Amino acid sequence: MFKSNIPEGPLEKKWEEYKGHVKLVNPANKRSLEIIIIGTGLAGASAAAALGELGYKVKTFCFQDSPRRAHSIAAQGGINAAKNYQNDGDSTFRLFYDTIKGGDYRARESNVHRLAEVSANIIDQCVAQGVPFAREYGGLLSNRSFGGTQVQRTFYAAGQTGQQLLIGAYQALERQIALGNVQMYSRHEMLEVVTIDGKARGIIARNLVTGELEKHFGHAVLLCSGGYGNVFYLSTNAMGSNVTAAWKAHRKGAYFGNPCFTQIHPTCIPVTGDHQSKLTLMSESLRNDGRIWVPKQKDDSRRPNDIPEEERDYYLERRYPAFGNLVPRDVASRAAKERCDAGYGVGSSKQAVYLDYASAIDRYGKIECRKHGNENPSAEDIRKHGMEVVKEKYGNLFDMYAKITGEDPYNTPMRIYPAVHYTMGGLWVDYELMTTVPGLYALGEANFSDHGANRLGASALMQGLADGYFVIPYTIGNYLADEIRTKAIPTSHPAFEEAEKNVAARLQQLKNINGTQSPESFHKRLGKIMWDKCGMARNEAGLKEAIAEIRALKAEFWRDLRVTGEIAEFNPELDKAGRVADFIELGELMCQDALQRRESCGGHFREEMQTEEGEAKRDDDNFRFMAAS
Repeated sequence: MFKSNIPEGPLEKKWEEYKGHVKLVNPANKRSLEIIIIGTGLAGASAAAALGELGYKVKTFCFQDSPRRAHSIAAQGGINAAKNYQNDGDSTFRLFYDTIKGGDYRARESNVHRLAEVSANIIDQCVAQGVPFAREYGGLLSNRSFGGTQVQRTFYAAGQTGQQLLIGAYQALERQIALGNVQMYSRHEMLEVVTIDGKARGIIARNLVTGELEKHFGHAVLLCSGGYGNVFYLSTNAMGSNVTAAWKAHRKGAYFGNPCFTQIHPTCIPVTGDHQSKLTLMSESLRNDGRIWVPKQKDDSRRPNDIPEEERDYYLERRYPAFGNLVPRDVASRAAKERCDAGYGVGSSKQAVYLDYASAIDRYGKIECRKHGNENPSAEDIRKHGMEVVKEKYGNLFDMYAKITGEDPYNTPMRIYPAVHYTMGGLWVDYELMTTVPGLYALGEANFSDHGANRLGASALMQGLADGYFVIPYTIGNYLADEIRTKAIPTSHPAFEEAEKNVAARLQQLKNINGTQSPESFHKRLGKIMWDKCGMARNEAGLKEAIAEIRALKAEFWRDLRVTGEIAEFNPELDKAGRVADFIELGELMCQDALQRRESCGGHFREEMQTEEGEAKRDDDNFRFMAAS
């Protein structure tokens, strides 16, 4: 059993008691302690800014050309916080309970309660940074609903909340860089964790512009490198998002928790062909006002606006009346797949359902007309005012859909279908966010702890900023307080030399295969295996087939890979090859984990374990634990 280091006492008192008794590092000692941070998304940027502000010497690394290009920038819909601005019954406990329930009771309760406690502080912090959250007419911050809840607790900035939050964290990070408290290494990729006497003491990074390997010492290493959804090839993640940093830590002794828990987001633009390299998310916030439906008639080829109301099946409202279109993501995704598999799908591929805004436009239009004193508005007036409201709330999302599909979502319902989005699994961490390797931490999506088997919408941004701004500044001090006598270890130490040698040898091995197939081709084949047999639905036979196929693909990869270019230069093909090699190994582990977990919960749906109504059937007696590999 791992030691989780969860404090004693009542759940609601654990974090307060921990903060009151945790070891501290005085300011003078902080100046001599070095911390390495991998990743500059919300978790990484906020952690670097907070730790730099405290006086630690921080080095932060990202493979992008700027911290602002971290994938957190792509988050759209919002960030949760238990401020109860709507006076609709929300509370810290309600946020905690919704998160635990939404994760199918597979998250660590102590971590989730802490997350709910600090959520309100996040909003205050971001407002102070100038994040332009949407506001009501009177000036108060606005909220909207997200799936899996019956309250409005999601703060947002139109459909670009992640971008605005990241800019806020980036500004705080840049201030610390200007003050000299943080050193920024962009276009650098971590390829190894260096351990000395069992503790994480640094990294080996590759300069992606020159190809040079670099050695960096740190008293502690923080992995804030995001999730691994790109193991499926097609996902809503940025194409550069990868598992390499976390996987290198895993290979160094950090256990991986619940790798099979993958979230399939129900609100994505459907696949249009084999040419695609990624998928586009349409924010869950659209389900706040949009209605999801399919025709009641199978294989109905009529245009959506030609299908009368009585011939439409609003299947989420029919099956889940308490939550309607705002059911949790795993439920909405499986329901869409079930309707399409049953022959009710729409579009040319028949692998899509409609997301319709006609009712919202009509509702908002009537409200706005009354505001203007128009008691008997025409249909044109109602539509005009209704579209103005929808444009204000969701305009950039509608514009994005129109640019990608060539269709006007104001006049024709959007077509959506589930796609891989977020990974709830990740490196196992204790209450202090430390992995099983002392001195090695994992924050945000890179760890497993807060979302169980299914993440509720608008909780990813909350966890990233909570871990970076409000958790790690306390917990890392508990470890570093015992490291103040440890002097900076020179990178000429044999452990650094050996790690660098091993990284160089692996790069050379990839280059020397000199086969015929590109890294991209292997990635695409791996993704198809994973989606077909470890995607929205899994079964024993399919998972066993997937494991065998991935092993065969791995052997073929190391036999027939072709990497063009040279090692000691800018070489995206070499970078991609290393990442695909790690994805292949991860894919096998995910399938093994999914095979072992003989239950359905959240994003993990075993076809053998479902109710008569086709819902997920948990097995709390045998699988209430988290799996670590």
